[in-house]
Amino acid sequence: MEMGQHKQRPWRHYVLISTERTHLISDPAKKPRQRYVQKDGKCNVHHGNVQETYRYLSDLFTTLVDLRWRLSLFIFTLVYVVNWLFFGFLWWLIALIRGDLVHADEEGWTPCVENLNSFVSAFLFSIETETTIGYGYRVITEKCPEGIILLLLQAILGSIVNAMMVGCMFVKISQPKNRAETLMFSHNAVISVRDNKMCLMFRVGDLRNSHIVEASIRAKLIRSQQTKEGEFIPLNQTDINIGFDTGDDRLFLVSPLIISHEINEKSPFWEMSLAQMEKEEFEIVVILEGMVEATGMTCQARSSYLDTEVLWGHRFTPVLSLEKGFYEVDYNNFHDVYETNTPTCSAKELAAKLREGPLLPQLSLLKGDLQGL
Repeated sequence: MEMGQHKQRPWRHYVLISTERTHLISDPAKKPRQRYVQKDGKCNVHHGNVQETYRYLSDLFTTLVDLRWRLSLFIFTLVYVVNWLFFGFLWWLIALIRGDLVHADEEGWTPCVENLNSFVSAFLFSIETETTIGYGYRVITEKCPEGIILLLLQAILGSIVNAMMVGCMFVKISQPKNRAETLMFSHNAVISVRDNKMCLMFRVGDLRNSHIVEASIRAKLIRSQQTKEGEFIPLNQTDINIGFDTGDDRLFLVSPLIISHEINEKSPFWEMSLAQMEKEEFEIVVILEGMVEATGMTCQARSSYLDTEVLWGHRFTPVLSLEKGFYEVDYNNFHDVYETNTPTCSAKELAAKLREGPLLPQLSLLKGDLQGL
């Protein structure tokens, strides 16, 4: 077909299609940037110069749960050992004041605790009392009221210690954040056209057969901003609508899903073209929440996409296929994308050009035609 014939097509001026092989939004001149949220969901924020540290002690249980495992195990062991030593010392002190350590072998002498003749034996009796493993060689007698009171006190305080420490370990072991390890986010986000509208998309998936109940997803755009009054706001957070008004943010996460954000007038990407986006520095944080079906506990998984991890002009490779009576998910292709014809102009410019004339034909037909112009 001649060049002149191409120029007569009525839709020629509506949109420009980039003929580059890939549209990875990256700039070699950009320096590596710190993430606000890591790929594994950990927030890269350090709280320094906290003056009111007493607030951590006011919620001691949560403080213990949030500690690292090695520190939690150390405190768990330390609390029990100190508790046993403390009450062992009290049992030894009672025996010392009553004279049981001196007269224990005399006939007719009734000690507070039989066969308690040293601090080591008092320590062992303290462990037997608190762990309720039963009395054998060492046993308390009925002619020791102070010992009975101490026995009651240790039993009550020991139950409190057990409830708190065992509870902390149980909660730490069964934390729902471990469930988030089997929730996947695609390595990259993509921008392409869906139904004549520019969309930002990423993929999520769940590796387990037990599903996340009442799953919902939301996204935030993190970037620095300067107001009209000159105020500089570092790491300003802006909502990215991924279906809040339509209910599309409520997920039935049985198979991997592609989450789509329509770039419209309310989108922070409305006026961004490919060239403009290459100059921007931003981070997209995505948050997936729901209840673990097996435990009923709330779970949250997070990930993020830097501007260098947004692929312009790409779509995700399908991962779902119909096999013999069931649907098969191929997670080998979960992160894969392929190139598609996408306008390099902003969504605002694309919408204006679509209003100027009839709807565009399939974008896949445009690339070959425009290359001949």
